[in-house]
Amino acid sequence: MKVICICVAGLPGQPETSASVNGDVITVDGVPYDLSAVPDGGFAEPGGDNHPFIGRIERIDGGLRVQLRWIYSDATAEPDQPAVQPVFMVIIGEVPDPIVRKPLASEAAA
Repeated sequence: MKVICICVAGLPGQPETSASVNGDVITVDGVPYDLSAVPDGGFAEPGGDNHPFIGRIERIDGGLRVQLRWIYSDATAEPDQPAVQPVFMVIIGEVPDPIVRKPLASEAAA
């Protein structure tokens, strides 16, 4: 699955996004989304507001492509994030954290 992360600073206290992929299922913040019904060469338009997707979910040459809203905390992130949206290819496992983090206090002291 090709996961394009659209990074968005969350509100104070809002939990950060975490996601994992297992075949055609992407689990975002503990909620699984089974995308196996998206046909090859086709797309799905997520309905409503209660999902983490931005835009269409597409299947091209058998592979899924999703744009995922990735919420992060200003408290742990560097103020300047890359302008290019991070893209990850994940077949099974965790989607890597796309956020550039501030150094930990122990790293800063070293």
